[in-house]
Amino acid sequence: MHRSAPSAIAVSGALCLAFLLVACGPPASSPSTTSPAATATPTASTTATTSPTATASPSASSTPEAGWKSYTTADGLAFDYPEDWKITEKAGDAAPGGVFLNITNANGKNLADLRTNMVTGSECTVKQPFGVYESVPLPALEQSGSVPRYTFETRTDTTATDPKLMTLFAYGITTAPEPTGTEACPIFHFFTWPPSGAMFGGVYDPFDTTPGNEMHVDTPEVYMGTQEYKNIKKMLTSLRPA
Repeated sequence: MHRSAPSAIAVSGALCLAFLLVACGPPASSPSTTSPAATATPTASTTATTSPTATASPSASSTPEAGWKSYTTADGLAFDYPEDWKITEKAGDAAPGGVFLNITNANGKNLADLRTNMVTGSECTVKQPFGVYESVPLPALEQSGSVPRYTFETRTDTTATDPKLMTLFAYGITTAPEPTGTEACPIFHFFTWPPSGAMFGGVYDPFDTTPGNEMHVDTPEVYMGTQEYKNIKKMLTSLRPA
């Protein structure tokens, strides 16, 4: 796992991750910020490859631990989540034959999205300084010998002058190769899942002011120690075939 990561000072105001079509190891030290900023253009399409529109419903058969519930989608995935978090279906925005779920906490803070049946692609024209805080393989989601991984990572735009637009922090599941060296393509949190691809992830915004946030959490290193982040990681890494 690459061990470099910038000190957290900002998140892109637009939160333009590849997965927003529309998202184990200790924190690492700072990467170089003298390299040219990236302008790579990830792309993703919601073109369907299967038929009937899937809808999601809570699972009645799973038995998660106390304080947690299990959710199962009609197209074959399940995950666990804290019982006070809210799952909202966005069927009108889902790819045909897929699902689009939004997960928020009790205070309405956006934590993650799950989308399925997506045709994805990316174009990497220029790379950016990057950091990886965690990278955990998820063998339950293996497809054709490819094992996705849960990752919490960052990219830095060294050309940005506004601190809020300089650095993007994101957590999610990906089948993209683990970045190496000092620069990497933009974050691409998609993973292979029949019949095409899926995404499950979100972003960390150190400037978020949602009521109920823990105090003095303004770096990814500190955020990783919060119960919110631990629950997000636990939820995302619980994703499995239903």
